Amino acid sequence: MSGVVRDSRGQPIGGAVIHLEAKDENLSLQVQADARGGYSFAALHEALYTLRAEMAGYAEFTLPPFFLGAQESRDIDVTLVAKIPSSKSAPSKSVSSKSVSVGAPEFFDHPQFTVAGVKDTTNLGGHGSDTVVRTQAELARETVSLSATGTNSSVATGVPAPSAKREKHLREEVERTPGNFDANHRLGEELVEEGRARDAIPYLERAAALNPADYGSAYDLARANAEVSNYDRARQNVQELLVHRETAELHHLLADIEEKIGDSLAAVHEYQWAAELDPREAYLFDWGSELLLHRAPEPALEVFTQGNRLYRGSERMLMGLGAAWFAGGSYEQAVQRICEASDLDPGDPAPYRFLGRMQSAETSSSNRLMEKFRRFVTLQPQNAEANFYYAMSLWKLRKSPADTRTLSEIETLLHRTVELDPRFAAAHLQLGILGTEQKDYLKAILEFELAIREEPQMDEAHYRLAHAYRLNGDEDKAKAEFNIYEAMSKEAAERQDRERHEIRQFVYTLRDQPRPQTP
Repeated sequence: MSGVVRDSRGQPIGGAVIHLEAKDENLSLQVQADARGGYSFAALHEALYTLRAEMAGYAEFTLPPFFLGAQESRDIDVTLVAKIPSSKSAPSKSVSSKSVSVGAPEFFDHPQFTVAGVKDTTNLGGHGSDTVVRTQAELARETVSLSATGTNSSVATGVPAPSAKREKHLREEVERTPGNFDANHRLGEELVEEGRARDAIPYLERAAALNPADYGSAYDLARANAEVSNYDRARQNVQELLVHRETAELHHLLADIEEKIGDSLAAVHEYQWAAELDPREAYLFDWGSELLLHRAPEPALEVFTQGNRLYRGSERMLMGLGAAWFAGGSYEQAVQRICEASDLDPGDPAPYRFLGRMQSAETSSSNRLMEKFRRFVTLQPQNAEANFYYAMSLWKLRKSPADTRTLSEIETLLHRTVELDPRFAAAHLQLGILGTEQKDYLKAILEFELAIREEPQMDEAHYRLAHAYRLNGDEDKAKAEFNIYEAMSKEAAERQDRERHEIRQFVYTLRDQPRPQTP
């Protein structure tokens, strides 16, 4: 194994210490990068390894566990990001507007796009069939759901959840000395961290009144108001703070609030501002996710590419990058990135779900996908999703219906899926399709009915059930199911139009620069 240590501008860094560990092998190795940033480990055994790099003045780099096979070699480059002081403890900085430069870190690459506005549209754009377009929208939403940040945790404060004993002590202190700023602030802050923002607000409001100049209590009050959906009040709290201090966490919190209020254009600019001030993984990820959610795949691709360059060990950054490629119509690039994400933590089901959705939207699969799903089911044989995804990859790779050996394995995997999860509607649907292909129409009818019972709005199941009834000679039931299917299809189309209308699409322009290439 070898690689190069670089800073976030891509310049080699000499002297970093690289740690390589394999717990199962009780192995711990350490080397120091040479003057050109190069490092290497020789004669490694097959094992599950973790890689860590550290150097004074830089944040520690940690790569999640990865498997190195026998006779396998790997090049793993490391990107170290310069440490940035915590904004809560940083000295106050007076600024009057965003036009004042607050010193964005020099290692942040200025984006090559500009989000200029939004438009309401029922045209999703996208590439390919309706199924592909729907999958693009679903992956965008699922990418947003990967965010570990939000109005309740925009910035990790390091405050532990309060114990009942400590909370009781703080409440007693506040009752004894209601004018004690510190007691009110600490109690309010800890209640917010525990998820009890509504209970926290009176104490934080009192603390803010006792010491209006204190940044920490004012920030926590804004965060608490956002948590309980007092968005107008929260926005006012943040904007008042921004008059006196420009911090990434304030812009990020304001972005969360603007998105909740429905001003997506303001939200994306605030996410960008936060990421430019402090390009930590969470801020870059949320910026890219916001762009992807609002159908701006090229800007999202650029942000996720930057994020992946800075944070090689971030699984969700790779997943966002894959979703952005897919939204732009590049299926192979998308699969490659999500496969890389699955390699970072082979036991995490999230990347396989992304791959499963992509596979369902395409007419064919690939041997690479099949191998990833085979690994998933090998690692987690009791996972219904793992069995289903592997079955579907084999189904799409079948050469012909005469391939009975593969068909037998597919059927076994599908039956295993519904044994593990009897409510797995998609597996029942596929077993029904298999029954129709085998001309076992009673079996097909049973499986389609089971799929509908578990997921009544599955229009494909109604359509295929109608077809199976017709093949089995029951025209009345076939007609009834076709009518249900047509009504559901019309309703689904109307619902999709409403959903498309609700998501306002960003209008953006790309500057006269090359588009992002595969990292």
